[in-house]
Amino acid sequence: MPYEKAINVLHGGAVMAECGPMRLVISAFVGKMPQPEMGKRAAEESFKYLEQVAHLRDLLGRRYTEIPEDLEDSLAVKMIRSVLAIGDQDLTPMAAVAGTISDAVADFLVNRGMTRAVVDNGGDVAVRLVADASVTVGIRQKVDKQEISNVIALDSKLPSWGVTTSGLGGRSLTRGVASASTVVAGTASLADAAATAIANASFVEDEHVIQRLAEEIDPETDIAGLPVTVKVGPLSEETKAMAVSKAIGRAKELIEKDIIFGAYVAVQGKVAMTDFFKERLVE
Repeated sequence: MPYEKAINVLHGGAVMAECGPMRLVISAFVGKMPQPEMGKRAAEESFKYLEQVAHLRDLLGRRYTEIPEDLEDSLAVKMIRSVLAIGDQDLTPMAAVAGTISDAVADFLVNRGMTRAVVDNGGDVAVRLVADASVTVGIRQKVDKQEISNVIALDSKLPSWGVTTSGLGGRSLTRGVASASTVVAGTASLADAAATAIANASFVEDEHVIQRLAEEIDPETDIAGLPVTVKVGPLSEETKAMAVSKAIGRAKELIEKDIIFGAYVAVQGKVAMTDFFKERLVE
């Protein structure tokens, strides 16, 4: 059944694109001038990308050890490549879907002359910066809350960035206890898959951590047979520290492999971040 589509220009020139489960906020600039008309064109493209992925949903809900030779869809290939780079066997390409769509929209904008593009797909953000452009990005301690706890700065030393967040209460199921796992990488596709893996790594055995099989929560899940976290009660300081340590440890493995730049993890107010975040905090 086709989703209803809506495109609205927001205050300041950003454009919101809504289609089914997808809600994008698209900001396009040339210099300091917002480009809402180009944002609306990008919104139309985002609907095509979502339909493209939806058409391949069964294929993208499988686990892969390599990219199929006969697969020609560029978005699907990128999703599989991102998940394979992370290396977690329980991830399917759907772990990278939101970030991959953000990337595609941001690339569409830059390829048409935008010098700054920020595409926020429900917290999975693709950033493209040209010349001396820069942006600041807010970081949350809880993925399901809007309160910003920290802000980091990104500049055009790299033309492409991805900033994504996963955790308990987010749009996707999580196997861990992190209230937020935020990752910065070269693309939103990679960051999306990595944030999922790092959030999953925060799992700790505790009487206050309640899990159920994924298919009991979502019959259409791509991770059937795996336990996912449905509720986390109050954890001791020691348990929170252990969960954060496990997640940051997984992040450091990915940093050492040059897959991501940095990570920020929060578990019930207990926070840790890698050097990348510390060096880019805005006071």
